Amino acid sequence: MANTYSQLYIHAIFAVMGRENLLQKPWREEIFKYMAGIIRDKNQKPIIVNGVANHVHILIGLKPTMCISDLIRDIKSSTTNFINEKRFIKSRFSWQEGYGAFTYSRSQLDMVYKYILDQEEHQRNRSFKEEYLGLLQKFAIEYDDKYLFD
Repeated sequence: MANTYSQLYIHAIFAVMGRENLLQKPWREEIFKYMAGIIRDKNQKPIIVNGVANHVHILIGLKPTMCISDLIRDIKSSTTNFINEKRFIKSRFSWQEGYGAFTYSRSQLDMVYKYILDQEEHQRNRSFKEEYLGLLQKFAIEYDDKYLFD
């Protein structure tokens, strides 16, 4: 076979250090657009970037040449620098270590897109921790509570 063909969709989630509510509405959308630009610059496909004050959800069409951990590292590093340079907050901004990454099929994209789009509403009914634990359980991912959150 002369070429490589793939269809990889990743739903990535990561939180603000200490899950503090630092991603405020006046500039949150600017951060999400910036993240989408980083993903595009890495030759990947940002499908949706959204979140709330303490965490972010990203749905990415990922090419097999890109390592998800490298992409998330670059997104987090670049946005940390961007937020700190713009001085959106008085203290130093940083993301919590680690992330969640979950795969979906093409037939599930609409559902995941709507879920990410409606983050404000989802967070009224449950906390980020409850949401994240629910995803880990849904995907049958083993975890140790002591390593989940800083």
